[in-house]
Amino acid sequence: MIEILADDRERNGGVVDSLREYEEVSLVVERLPLGDYLIDEALLIERKTLLDLVTSIKDGRLFRQAHRLAASPLRKALILEGTAADLAASGMRREAIQGALIGLTLYLGIPLLRSRDAAETAQLMLFAAHQGRVAATGAVPRPGRRPRGKSRIQARVLQGLPGVGPQRARCLLETFGSLEEVIQADAEALASVRGIGRATAETIRWAVEEAAPAYGNPDEVIFHL
Repeated sequence: MIEILADDRERNGGVVDSLREYEEVSLVVERLPLGDYLIDEALLIERKTLLDLVTSIKDGRLFRQAHRLAASPLRKALILEGTAADLAASGMRREAIQGALIGLTLYLGIPLLRSRDAAETAQLMLFAAHQGRVAATGAVPRPGRRPRGKSRIQARVLQGLPGVGPQRARCLLETFGSLEEVIQADAEALASVRGIGRATAETIRWAVEEAAPAYGNPDEVIFHL
């Protein structure tokens, strides 16, 4: 589960409702002393709509908040939410907004992320959470969305085998019924599956049968990205 604390002043902003739709999110709404969202106790997010940004520039609140955010020992980011239409309605010159963003990003070191609306803001926070966990573990993610449901998870695992893409993974599962049965099938049975063929079947058997080489010295391990 991804643990997210949301400031109670964000309750009506749409992002909280979007986050509640994700089964993988454990969401608590309470008053935060700094920022709008705290993700996995490691990433602090300040969210502003374009109109919020303009208002905070005018009343001087933006840089007071930004200096406090920059001083936090946690990773932090600003999510700027809205579209060009919102910017046009703000009445503030584009150059003034650009100047403020230069100060935030280049000189205070706060990364800036952009989103169209509340739903995309919620997605960005989940992406950031997953990337943070990858960085912490050193794992290399495979591209694509995280699968939901057992059949999708099993198809995703099969796609880690050489020569097996989404279509072949689907055909294997349709033929054998489960990931376990695919792994236990011999080359002849695998080759009989539509789209697999003898060469791919033998490659699959080689991948699941052969023991991985042992590495005596960790410094000698080469990771191919």
